[in-house]
Amino acid sequence: MNTATQRTTQTVDAAEIAKFEAMAAEWWDPNGKFKPLHMLNPCRLDYITSQIAAEFGRDLKTDKPFAGLRILDIGCGGGLLAEPMARLGADVVGADAAERNIPVARVHAEQSGLTIDYRHTTAESMAAAGERFDAVLNMEVVEHVADPQGYLTACQELLKPGGLMICSTINRNPKSYLMAIVGAEHVMRWLPKGTHEWSKFITPDELYDLIRKAGLTPVDRKGFLFNPVGWNWRLSDRDLSVNYVTASTKPD
Repeated sequence: MNTATQRTTQTVDAAEIAKFEAMAAEWWDPNGKFKPLHMLNPCRLDYITSQIAAEFGRDLKTDKPFAGLRILDIGCGGGLLAEPMARLGADVVGADAAERNIPVARVHAEQSGLTIDYRHTTAESMAAAGERFDAVLNMEVVEHVADPQGYLTACQELLKPGGLMICSTINRNPKSYLMAIVGAEHVMRWLPKGTHEWSKFITPDELYDLIRKAGLTPVDRKGFLFNPVGWNWRLSDRDLSVNYVTASTKPD
């Protein structure tokens, strides 16, 4: 068995995939089981687009600022991030290990008049096949895999030299347990119970260490903060206590 095959076996968590396959049809319902992602998406997109624009010298005020860039949305779900990237002109591949997500994403993209290459596959399989991208969007996935280090290493291999990875996840502390599990799953019922496992959450310092060991250079990290009064999210330079996002680059 080769290294890529071994890593695929270690990182894909069948139980985690089954959770998201059960919810596949609800990806584009803003009031359904993915309501938290719909609420967070504008904030996520602000961060992603600003980081890509800065890294590749693109002007977001132009019509298709990401034209010529090949972007991978790994763990794409129904395409909540892949579609905006395509609208900005990027050549987008959306990949997900949960097979039932892919038809949902394909149908919605077709209805939206967008061309996106959606695939039922894994980061490891794509890396082994020699796929390479200017940017990898790795959002809210690393806390669901069996081997975060192996998974992030595969994501690094998918980047071209000078490429950019955006990776978000959830911190591991008492506050994140209260907010992301008790609050989101049990009180607000934004997510089905059992969607997250607190023990799989990763602290910002741990994620930076994993990213460095994978062969990437961390360059930025920020928190996603929920405002219960305005019912929206914003970026924070200081508060990474629950949801947070990082940017890292691959050396030339």
